[in-house]
Amino acid sequence: MELFQLILQPNSLAHIGAAFPLYMPTNPLLLSCLLAAATPALATPASSLNSLSETPGTTPERGASITGTVLDRSGQPVEGALVSVLNRSTVTDARGAFRLYGLPAGEATVTVTGLSINPITQTLTLENGKAHSLQLTIEESVRELAGVTVTAKATSFAPEVDGTTLTAGKKNEVVQLDKLDANLVMNSSRQVFAKVPGVTVWESDGSGQQINVATRGLSPNRSWEFNTRQNGMDISSDPFGYPEAYYNPPLEAVERIQIIRGGGSLQYGPQFGGLLNYELKRGPRDKKFQFETNNTVGNNGLVSSFNSLGGTVGKVNYYGYFQQRLGGAWRDNSEFNVRNAHANVQFQATSKLRLGAEISHLGYVIQQPGGLTDEQFNRGELRSSSRNRNWFSTPWTVPAFTADYQFSDRTRLSLKTFGLLGERNSIGFTGAVNVADAANPTTGLRANRQIDRDRYRNLGSELRLLTDYGLLGQQHTLAVGVRAFGANLRRQQQGRGDTNADFNLDLQAPRFGRKLHFRTRNYAAFAENIFRMGSRLTFTPGLRLEVIDNEGRGYLSLNADGSENRISQNSRRQVLLYGAGTEYRVTEQTSLYANYSRAFRPVTFGDLTPPATSDVIDPNLRDSNGFNAEVGYRGSWANVLTFDVDAFWLRYDDRIGTLRRAVPGGTAGQTQQFRTNIGTSVHKGLEAYVELDVIHALTGDQSLPHFDVYASSALVDARYTQLRTATLVSGGIQEGDLQNNRVEYAPKYTHRFGGTFAHRGFSATAQLTRVSEVFADANNTVAPNAAATTGRVPGYSVTDASATYRFAKRFTLRAGVNNVFNKYYFTRRAGGYPGPGLLPADGRTWFASVGLKL
Repeated sequence: MELFQLILQPNSLAHIGAAFPLYMPTNPLLLSCLLAAATPALATPASSLNSLSETPGTTPERGASITGTVLDRSGQPVEGALVSVLNRSTVTDARGAFRLYGLPAGEATVTVTGLSINPITQTLTLENGKAHSLQLTIEESVRELAGVTVTAKATSFAPEVDGTTLTAGKKNEVVQLDKLDANLVMNSSRQVFAKVPGVTVWESDGSGQQINVATRGLSPNRSWEFNTRQNGMDISSDPFGYPEAYYNPPLEAVERIQIIRGGGSLQYGPQFGGLLNYELKRGPRDKKFQFETNNTVGNNGLVSSFNSLGGTVGKVNYYGYFQQRLGGAWRDNSEFNVRNAHANVQFQATSKLRLGAEISHLGYVIQQPGGLTDEQFNRGELRSSSRNRNWFSTPWTVPAFTADYQFSDRTRLSLKTFGLLGERNSIGFTGAVNVADAANPTTGLRANRQIDRDRYRNLGSELRLLTDYGLLGQQHTLAVGVRAFGANLRRQQQGRGDTNADFNLDLQAPRFGRKLHFRTRNYAAFAENIFRMGSRLTFTPGLRLEVIDNEGRGYLSLNADGSENRISQNSRRQVLLYGAGTEYRVTEQTSLYANYSRAFRPVTFGDLTPPATSDVIDPNLRDSNGFNAEVGYRGSWANVLTFDVDAFWLRYDDRIGTLRRAVPGGTAGQTQQFRTNIGTSVHKGLEAYVELDVIHALTGDQSLPHFDVYASSALVDARYTQLRTATLVSGGIQEGDLQNNRVEYAPKYTHRFGGTFAHRGFSATAQLTRVSEVFADANNTVAPNAAATTGRVPGYSVTDASATYRFAKRFTLRAGVNNVFNKYYFTRRAGGYPGPGLLPADGRTWFASVGLKL
């Protein structure tokens, strides 16, 4: 409570920093700038959110602004309503909120329109330097009550201020999960991200648990090129040392997915891909109790049940769910049992202060069928498996506490404190796919399996302040924040397991063959500001300072006498990121945008771990760094056309790799593997998304059914401009450069085309996905090796179809077929887990669900 007592003091951000010194950056100059920028805003007088009000600015100004919310008759926020004032318009977000800036003084009419909404208006007088607040309540149209089809776009663009996130001038998408016809039970990524152009998906996990996505030619491996979050909080193993996201919430529980491309690095830190944030559902505000259940069956023994409870009692909003999904997946030896649970409580302590607590838990055991050889794939043996002893489990618990304080209509403060208690456990036979997991002819026993175990213990906190202020006749928006984060990873590998076939992590030897402890400490501060220049143009510069401290120690291997081959690694550095975006409103509903931002990818723990004791890590190993740049045009027309077209340029410097070199001071011909920064890649291309409501575009009659067609495409040229190589040839070292080679797993094109028919409570969607061939290694090897870990990955086409029927206000039926035409294809070759070998995607699968809401 000491923190919240300090927060309630109007001018006390400095006191907060004093109370929590570990949460502040170590750079005093930047901290002083943040405090100087933020503190005046905290003194802004408060105004009511429930009625029209005016808040004086700090200086005489020529512009005015309007903020507000749109609610329905039950008090629920209305998302997607179009709010128009003069020549400006915006769309309400998931909280029903909207903001409009840079409005001229004088009488103005605020209009709220949308499908199934009777238009409402309110007239007010805008005054220079005044911030006006509105709460507007809409009425449902008679036509909706008569059963007219009502649909909203499943994928949209965020407003320029989305919660405490600034998105003006950045390429972004918001995916609304409840508006999709998709297989959410199995987390079908290619359906969920269908209208996000350029998303590359790895489809190598038949359980549906792992979501492997990336954009712009980056690696999809467990989404590690994204800063992956849930409700705005980190969920990956360690964003600064091991950024793989083993946990993803079940998509049945997700309200929306927020995606910000590379420009998100200024507010959320490292990773070239930007931000990928899953926002979970909340309990309804107009009901004390609501129960929802969704039960699904499918082929290969799929059975899933998702159940949730939520509501609002007095000042408390609550929500929780439990999901269990089990089955045999599509391939042999791919049994899975997945359990997800979550609980969230929000307490409105005062009219301005909201406190929250939540916890998410994942528990699962998955049998991994391993890889195939190319010969097996070409013979059509995609469902076969030569591994029945490989298992994987990642129990994951994410607790969090939040506090939000609304100083006024202009200023709000958000504190998120979050943790992670997680593990990564695997046991299995790790030999190459062309090596049989066969029994010893003498003993009749198979080889002892290998056990690898990671344990993660993380704790972090982020404090963000968002404020509107007046300057030079305009309303501007400032976002500042500080972050403190600590992570501890204990890694135990090469343990001797049993010879059985079940999931068993009991060691058969006293010690693991490798044992390491990695520690990360991170402190960061950022500031980003939307400057509004008139009613049409915004300019958004930003800075972020990262302070990172990595430490690693332990032993890589054991000698024959039991002694340890120990290592000790330390790295402390500061990284300054900067960038700017701009957006120009061409018409009321379209805008041009451009963005440039620096990005970096920290040296991972894997980069710091030599594969063998003779290998050497460069003591001057640097973080990968570079930038994202984009320019685009997006918007809508006449409520029937939505589009976003952009060109991008991504530069990825100081990529990390391994070279062969002569041992310094060694004997002639003595060499060693040396891990260092070896190259640069450049990714450039075009991304486009277009969606047209065909029937309404032709007729203008909203009472007719909807038929929306869409195209989501990306053309990418991702190549190495430098990638040094050094290999051992005939006793000597031969140097080379893979310049102009294509970046591995970067498709030249990714196209998704589809259509949705909707009438009353029924909707159906069909989608075609086409992806070009890629290479599995930087050498651009075409012919596969015997172990199927390198070689070309052919292009493919796959079709999906899903349908939803809602009736009697309480019931929902869903069904679908993925890979309708049973195409044989694969998206990945793996050198280790979950392979090794070629990992085929699923053939034709189906599901059917029955849902009930009480």
